[in-house]
Amino acid sequence: MCRDPPGTARTNESEEPPVPRMLDVSEDVRAEIGDDEADRLLAGENAPGSYDCTSCRTPGDPEQERTSTVLFVGDETAVLAFAHATCIPSQVVRVSEEQLQGAVRSITGQEPQRPAPAQVPQDTQQAVLGVTSGLVLIDGDLHPALVVEPTAPITRPGSYGTEDEFLPLLVEQGFLPVSSLTLKPSVLTGWSVLLAMGQLHAILQPSAVGTQPVAWWQAHQPLQVTEGWRTAANKSRTVLVFAAPVGSIGQQPREDLLRDALEKAAANGRLVAAAMPLAGTS
Repeated sequence: MCRDPPGTARTNESEEPPVPRMLDVSEDVRAEIGDDEADRLLAGENAPGSYDCTSCRTPGDPEQERTSTVLFVGDETAVLAFAHATCIPSQVVRVSEEQLQGAVRSITGQEPQRPAPAQVPQDTQQAVLGVTSGLVLIDGDLHPALVVEPTAPITRPGSYGTEDEFLPLLVEQGFLPVSSLTLKPSVLTGWSVLLAMGQLHAILQPSAVGTQPVAWWQAHQPLQVTEGWRTAANKSRTVLVFAAPVGSIGQQPREDLLRDALEKAAANGRLVAAAMPLAGTS
């Protein structure tokens, strides 16, 4: 907002003041970027004339519609992005430095490479996971879903046995067994799916210490999702996460085949699931 210095008067009342941007800057974002920078944004000095929404990837105009400031914070750097306020609120999204660089590449139009297999660092031993995204029809509605399947058996931490404990460990975390794909899984409190710049970055779980969630699964590089998947996620703000032991699902080239594999795993008692809200942007 323009202010005159004390004791002075404007000499040209016909001058039009700058058009204020319809920006939302949350307290968390303000704390990260500082009051001066936040005030400059709100005054329109550093705000973009137009932008591509970091959530839905369609154009936005802060002079015509409410716009959220979204700050992506990595280990060493931070990137300020913008989104339609109707898509997501202003917020701070904390990601690894590698994830942040992937987000920057997506902003500049440099597509990241197909992600390498990821690691699952929490509660189960280190294991390579396959994560597949797809749309699953439940009760007449298409739901965005992720299917998690390790490439080898998962044993209990500290155990020297060879028995696959992947599903029991997830049940202990709150996942529920699935007997059929007729009902939507219940929400798993404290867990969430992190998307940024329209790409999948991580599945988050509550931290054993502190308040910030930690990554249960984290992509080495951001995982691309389809436009239909992202649209469904924007609509529901919830992602269904299914998990099955090694060899239960496999790499399915089509969503109908993926559903068939899920139904077979469920019928054989080899499938657990949970619904998780979106964290960050989609």
